[in-house]
Amino acid sequence: MKNIHSSFIFFLALGIFGIITTEMGMIGVLPQVTQKFHITPSQAGYLVSAFALIVAISGPFLTILASGINRKAILLSAILMFAISNIVYAYTTKFEVMLAFRIVPAFFHPIFFSIALATTASLVSPERIGKAVTQVLAGVTVGFAFGVPITSYLATKVSLEAAFLFGAIVSVIAFIGILVWLPSMPVKERMSLGKQLGILRKPQLWLTLLIVVMIFTAMSSVYSYFAEYLGKVTHMSGTWISIMLMVFGVTMIAGNFLFGFFVNKSMTKTVILFPLVYAVIYLFTYYFGSYFLPMMVIVFVWGAVHSGGLILSQALLMTDAKEAPEFGNSLFVSFSNVGITVGTWIGGWFISQLGVHQLIWSGVILLLLAFLLIMIKRAISKSNAETSGKYIEDEINKVNQ
Repeated sequence: MKNIHSSFIFFLALGIFGIITTEMGMIGVLPQVTQKFHITPSQAGYLVSAFALIVAISGPFLTILASGINRKAILLSAILMFAISNIVYAYTTKFEVMLAFRIVPAFFHPIFFSIALATTASLVSPERIGKAVTQVLAGVTVGFAFGVPITSYLATKVSLEAAFLFGAIVSVIAFIGILVWLPSMPVKERMSLGKQLGILRKPQLWLTLLIVVMIFTAMSSVYSYFAEYLGKVTHMSGTWISIMLMVFGVTMIAGNFLFGFFVNKSMTKTVILFPLVYAVIYLFTYYFGSYFLPMMVIVFVWGAVHSGGLILSQALLMTDAKEAPEFGNSLFVSFSNVGITVGTWIGGWFISQLGVHQLIWSGVILLLLAFLLIMIKRAISKSNAETSGKYIEDEINKVNQ
């Protein structure tokens, strides 16, 4: 039984790896896409922002609709669509077709994530849920660490077609693994729509969602054009850009453990300091972006700090959405992609209007806005706690009288 569990966990993680490779791998090949279709970098950025926009808009609603369908069927349909889309990317000669097939699989992205996590939790013993979910989510960081740079490397050294076929092959293997190892999972008990949507009545949840959006906007405004920046400002070759993408991803894995430790020690301090530390990284990137060796060191640190945005955002959101975790997961996927959409657009605007080097200031400004929102949330939470404490004290005094 343990081997069966290990197998389906591996293939669910591989499915997430394939999805992240498809979604974020596009960032590493934007220069090649720009050349192939004779378009501007900001136009190529639509391939990132359009995907993220669809995820953002459709995520929670499609997750609710899919919550009554056999989970195995949903997971297989989603991962198959990603395989097909990568094949289309590889062979299409029209930018419009590639853009269309960025939109279609985006509808399946949040469903796969939410259902994969719920499926994992339901198929393992209670004491193994935390570990199993972490193993499945490892597909995200491994996707950043290896999926994105491998895609970039193949585009540089072999061809753009080979880069996209890599994503297709990963998705096909995940499809076969889920088909073989995951049992049929018809939904027996479905959480009511009212209970899931009920968490949206919490004012603090909306402020948290705004913080999540701002953090991801700040991160993606620069990271979406990572390859463009290293190529135009640092003057790195395609091979070195691929290496930097891998360094970025590997240090993200280390950053996961680091920020996990910080969050457990003090979530409040970590959340407050995060945007300030990230802003410092951006400032170093701006002032030393033209220098090869300093940028290698900066990328190393940048990747570790970047992972903190994912961990902190999800921790904040799941704290406020603990009554409906599956719906909460979909909100995280959805609103983080709102941030990716807006951030990619803002970054593209900075590049087209001010040049690639000035791109960094978009991230700095947005991080300072995120810091401001975090401080507002902290002040409101502190005020509510004091009000609640005073109310309880008054009630006790009434009873004593």
